[in-house]
Amino acid sequence: MVFDKEVDATGLNCPLPILRCKKGLSEIEATQVLKVTSTDPGSVKDFNAFCVQTGHELLQLDTDDTIFTFYIKKRSS
Repeated sequence: MVFDKEVDATGLNCPLPILRCKKGLSEIEATQVLKVTSTDPGSVKDFNAFCVQTGHELLQLDTDDTIFTFYIKKRSS
C-alpha cells in the first residue's frame, strides 16, 4: 500500500503506539496515509477504537506473527 509517512512503534506498549500515531497524523495533510508498525498485540483493538473515535480511516491491517502494520488515512477535516 502507498503511504505518505511511516511511524515505527515496535517495542512499545500501550499507550505509546497510539501517541506516536497521533504525532504522525499531526505531521501529514488531510487524506494522506500514515503507516504504523507495532509489536503490541493490544494495538489491534486500540487502533480500531482510535479510528472510530477520531474519524480517521483504518484502511488496512497487515499482521505477521509479531508485527502489526496499520495504514491509517487522516480524516479530511
